[in-house]
Amino acid sequence: IQAMLDQAGLKATDEVVFVEHRNVSVTAEKVAINAVMAGCKSEYMPVIVAALEAMVDPKWGFHGPATSTGGAGILIIVNGPAARDLGINSGEDLFGPGWRANATIGRAIRLVMRNVLRCLPGTLDRSTMGHTGRYTYCIAENEANSPWPPLHVERGFLPEQSTVTVFAALAPHQYYNQLSNTA
Repeated sequence: IQAMLDQAGLKATDEVVFVEHRNVSVTAEKVAINAVMAGCKSEYMPVIVAALEAMVDPKWGFHGPATSTGGAGILIIVNGPAARDLGINSGEDLFGPGWRANATIGRAIRLVMRNVLRCLPGTLDRSTMGHTGRYTYCIAENEANSPWPPLHVERGFLPEQSTVTVFAALAPHQYYNQLSNTA
C-alpha cells in the first residue's frame, strides 16, 4: 500500500476525490488498498487516480453510469507514453485475459466504486443486466497502427502527454464476415 502511495506522490490521508452527490471523500489510502486487492503494480496508481478524477468531474456525471438500470461499465482508455510504459494492451485480444495492467486497473476502479462509494448491486447500483466490462474495463488506444489522430490529441493534449479518458460503455459487440472478398 505504501508503494502505491509513494508512486503517486500521495499521503494516506490525502483526498483523491470527493463525490459530492454521495458526500463521500475518497482518500489515497482507500484507493491504494483497493488497487492492491485488484492485483495492481504500484506504477499503475497514477492511472487509477486520474481515472477517478475524471469520473467525478461534474461534466462527466458519475451518478448516471454508477446507478443506472442500463448497466454501463466504466471504460478507461489510456493514451500516450503511460499506456506503452505500463504495457496496457491495445491490440489483439483487447478485452481478453492475459493483460495484467488492463485487468487490474479496471478492477481497482470497480473495487473503489463498490467498497468506498458503496455502488453495490441492488442498492446504489441498479443495473438490470451487467456484463464483464463492469468487472474490469481498461484498454489503451492502438495509436501506432491507427490512421486517425489519437483520442487524447483530438481532445487537445500533446502526443507526448499521457491521458486517461473514462466512458460509460455497454458490452463490446464483435461483427465479422468471413465470406466476402471486399469490405
